[in-house]
Amino acid sequence: MTSNGTNYTQALDGVHHADGFISIGHAQTPRRLVGGAAATLRGLGLLALALLGALALASSARAQAPVFLGAADDFGVLGASTVTNTGLTEVTGDVGVSPGTAVTGFPPGIVNGTIHSAGAVAAQAQSDLTAAYNDAESRACQVDLTGQDLGGMTLTDGVYCFSSSVGLTGTLTLDAQGDPNAVFIFQIGSTLTTASASSVNLINGAQSCMVVWQVGSSATLGTTTAFSGNVLALTSNTATTGVTVDGRLLAQNGAVTLDSNTVTRAQCAAVPVVSVPVSVVPPSVPVVPPSVPVVPASVPVVPASVPVLPVFLPVSVPVSAATSSGTANDEAGPIVNVHGAPGASCVPSDFRLRILVRDASGIRRVDVFLDGRLVERSTQRQFYVWIRAERLLAGRHTLRVVAHDREGNQTVQTRGFTRCNRPVSPPFTG
Repeated sequence: MTSNGTNYTQALDGVHHADGFISIGHAQTPRRLVGGAAATLRGLGLLALALLGALALASSARAQAPVFLGAADDFGVLGASTVTNTGLTEVTGDVGVSPGTAVTGFPPGIVNGTIHSAGAVAAQAQSDLTAAYNDAESRACQVDLTGQDLGGMTLTDGVYCFSSSVGLTGTLTLDAQGDPNAVFIFQIGSTLTTASASSVNLINGAQSCMVVWQVGSSATLGTTTAFSGNVLALTSNTATTGVTVDGRLLAQNGAVTLDSNTVTRAQCAAVPVVSVPVSVVPPSVPVVPPSVPVVPASVPVVPASVPVLPVFLPVSVPVSAATSSGTANDEAGPIVNVHGAPGASCVPSDFRLRILVRDASGIRRVDVFLDGRLVERSTQRQFYVWIRAERLLAGRHTLRVVAHDREGNQTVQTRGFTRCNRPVSPPFTG
């Protein structure tokens, strides 16, 4: 901020408005620090600590878990009734429709993926889209921007809500402030409309895969709009001539209409791998003398009489890939074992999961989701999670464990279970 009538930028609730005008009066005479100098300095120090604490709490409160798309993640375009294209549209990612069957305009449009006309794959994607939409819609609103146009705004991560329709005229900037995992969620009560030549600009590490637009009815992107993020529309999506989308156009109940567009399925970039010298210890200095065996051959590591606990969830990466020596070229996700997951029968009460994770490069974090909601986050290689099944409604539920290693790789494991049909408490909210 500058004085004497200079323009300034105001930051409030993660919203930066690049307009406004401020001036200040004459500078005050400096206070003389004589007898009370020490007390004054202590007071300033306490004030600074309090401000830092408040900022830390605000940052923590804004942090959001990503919205999990499930099978819909593979799609650049997904409709319910039809997917219709005119002109030379190019979609990178799958194109699908369900329960409808009509996908028209390919060719001349190009699909760098697979077209799913109804069928099990598109049906599962629609089911997971509904779960993702409900997840995004249920997040607590952090900044209410009802009645404001998004053009000209700069937003940091968080949940932004609009009670009805919203427009974008010009450029919206999303600032991740150096955090590639920053999540931006827009809850829109009815329609989303962009003016011609509008854009969504991502800066400081922001990624399209972390941007979700939950639209209560339909989205219409104006001609030559450069859009970023995943549009989860309850009804339909329309991309007019020349629109580019770095993300996805997903519609639950209606159509997706395209016209000479470019749609690129957003994928999160992995954390860059830092090169590490292979020979850390000079070859002339052995780490363990060859004459001293680490474990005597006659002593088994695990006695044959001790049974290993069964693993209920499949391991999605080979053991040899994740346990190779060194971490400089680790490209495999962590190995995840989950014990205590329900079997085929329905679950009548609470149960406990024991989760064990290992990776050559180390564990960054492990997230556990129940029906798309984050219920546990840990940085430990072994921890326990109580699943409060007694609070769930009867029916089918989904557990998902997402483990991230320090090289930017991840492993996702999913397990479904059924809550028994019996009187239960109010639904579990996480």
